[in-house]
Parts: sequence; structure tokens; C-alpha cells
Amino acid sequence: MPLMIKTGNLSFSFSKEMKTLDNVNLEVQQGSIYGFLGPNGAGKTTTLRLLLGLLRSQHGGIEIFGKIFSSHRIEILKRLGSLIEQPSLYGHLTAKENLEIYRRIYRSSKQRVEDVLKLVGLENTGKKKAKQFSLGMKQRLSIAVALLHQPELLILDEPTNGLDPNGIIEVRELLKKLNKEFNTTVLVSSHILNEVERMATHVGIIHKGKMLFQGTLPELQQMKTKQAVLEIETNDNNRAVELLQSEFSVQQQAGKILIPFQNKEQAARVNKRLIQEGMDVFALHPQQSDLEQLFIDITSNN
Repeated sequence: MPLMIKTGNLSFSFSKEMKTLDNVNLEVQQGSIYGFLGPNGAGKTTTLRLLLGLLRSQHGGIEIFGKIFSSHRIEILKRLGSLIEQPSLYGHLTAKENLEIYRRIYRSSKQRVEDVLKLVGLENTGKKKAKQFSLGMKQRLSIAVALLHQPELLILDEPTNGLDPNGIIEVRELLKKLNKEFNTTVLVSSHILNEVERMATHVGIIHKGKMLFQGTLPELQQMKTKQAVLEIETNDNNRAVELLQSEFSVQQQAGKILIPFQNKEQAARVNKRLIQEGMDVFALHPQQSDLEQLFIDITSNN
């Protein structure tokens, strides 16, 4: 697929002492949901601000829609929508009134206001003022503003930050719907891998201004370095070890038995063997290295 966003050795510093971004090569494919991951202070917001022209690039190139950003800034910005940090809304106005103001700026049709309200699930808010909205509703209204001119690309900075579980789900499902039904390419930053994992097709991990990984979710999952183990607790762990060690590589740790996990059939075989020998099995379940732990491993080693 063609690239919607491409940066070449993008670097930026707020001071001479430390680089905020160090040779970042970002590649966002058309039609993808790209999860831009990193701890707070890693350089995510700085990167997004550079992509939108909110900061002046110091070194490196930026291409969006296959065009050099510095030469086609206005043309490019007309084709994308964005939400960086806090939403800019008029608290004393309704959702529809807020959108009406931006509609005139974007020169969109009046029907488009009704369309985006329905799209983000705010069509029934009536005369309720934006200041009375929940955080999730405010975030969805802000995304509605960004969608008024039907952008091909949506750039969002931590859109679920500060939301409760329901608000997080609302925003996540909205982004998946935009991507699936309208083929909107989404670049979304976050410091929570677990959330990105539920919606992203591609992932980029940045830490201390450097890109540590970029690729699809399956490619990230293949980087798992820790062996999945089957964790076992019995009424007599020493005897259980004696029974299992002829067939498995067995270890004891923190009062539990650990053997390399292969599949569910192996777990059933272990359980059956212990029960046949008259043992009580208190717990038996696999412990796998999840993506969140992998994220911690990648960033802590750099």
C-alpha cells in the first residue's frame, strides 16, 4: 500500500543539550490504523506537531500524501484532520452549534453537521451544552470537528487520555469504524500498548526520541523473547516435580512449578498424570509473555 506519511531522519531539539527526536523514520501506510507508542516524554507529541506544521522542522524530511510538506502545506492540511492534546470546544454551545462554527470555516455543507453527529453518536444530545458533556463525549465531539471536511487522514494525540473505560471503548470503536467503513487512515499516539493492541494494524514504538520498532502487530508479537510457561500448584510440589521431570524440563519458583508451555493438550496431559498419582492440583494455567510486557522490555533496554 502507498504511504500516507513518511519522514526521513526527522530530528528536533528544544535545547542544545538533548535531542527530542533523533532520526525518526515514520512510515504510515494508506488504510492503516497506526499506533504510535511510547512512554510519556518519548517524543510522540513533538512528532505529530511537526507533521502538522505546528513546529518548524529542524532536520529531516516530511512527506504526506506523497508530497513534501514544506512545499504543499496548505494543500496537505486541507486533506487531513487532527486532534492534538486538549479538545478546543465552546462549552456554552451545543454539539451542533460547535460544529456549525467549524463548518463555516471548513465550508462544509449543513448536511455534513448532521452526518458527523450521527457518526460519533452525538445526534441525540439536543440542547445539552458541551460543558455538561462527559470527557468521552467531548472527545467524540472534537473528533467530529476533525471529520467535518471528510479527511483522508486523521492524526490524534492520546485521544483516550483521561477517559473512563466506557469513554475509551467509545473512542476506540469510532476509530475502527472510520477506518473500516470510510477507509480513513488513522495515526493515533498512546502510551498504553494494551489499548492500541485492540485497534491498530501497525505499530511504531518510540523511546527517548528514537524509533525502536515499526511494523505490523504480528511482527511485533514475533519479537516475544520470554518462553511461555505452564504454571502449576499442587498439594505436594516436590513430589509433582519428581513425577514430571522425566518428561518435562521442570523448575520451581516462588512455590510454583514451571514447565515450558506447548499447547492445551500438554496441559491436559500434565493434569491427568498428577491426578492419576493421587495428587491434588490447585492451579494449572499458562503464563504467556504479553505485548505489554514486551513493550516494557523494549523501552527499558534502550
